[in-house]
Amino acid sequence: VMKNHYSTKIFVILILAAITITTATISLIEQEVRAPTSIRRAPPLIVGDNVYVAWWSNNTANNNNEVLFRVSTDGGSSFSDKINLSNTTDSESERVEIDSDGENVVVSWWETNQTDEIPVMRVSDDNGETFGPILRLATNGTIGEEEPGQEEE
Repeated sequence: VMKNHYSTKIFVILILAAITITTATISLIEQEVRAPTSIRRAPPLIVGDNVYVAWWSNNTANNNNEVLFRVSTDGGSSFSDKINLSNTTDSESERVEIDSDGENVVVSWWETNQTDEIPVMRVSDDNGETFGPILRLATNGTIGEEEPGQEEE
């Protein structure tokens, strides 16, 4: 009788453990699988006397994540006003990357919402003083300029 009692206890514990593991696994699967936005980085890119910084923040007028950019042309002694490169209202702009060859600056990031994750970029050909339009990096490898209300093809 004692052996049967322990077997029942062990069986119940195993069932409870299996339910807990299954619930935790389902919870993790249901969560979005991407870098947490709570880990924010803004590593500088230094090319000669130019210091470029791009980051994403939700400290914006519309309270969604936006990609922001600043440049210094005097080795970091002073910086330009920040530029909102993404300026979106219906998606989160996150996971920014930046690169430069000295004169051209490329900033890329992901626009995400409930249904899409779209890589985009903007290019400056004057050391980050101004930027061209947002370019959508389509899945087929072509580059197209984003237009208001344009759907992903």
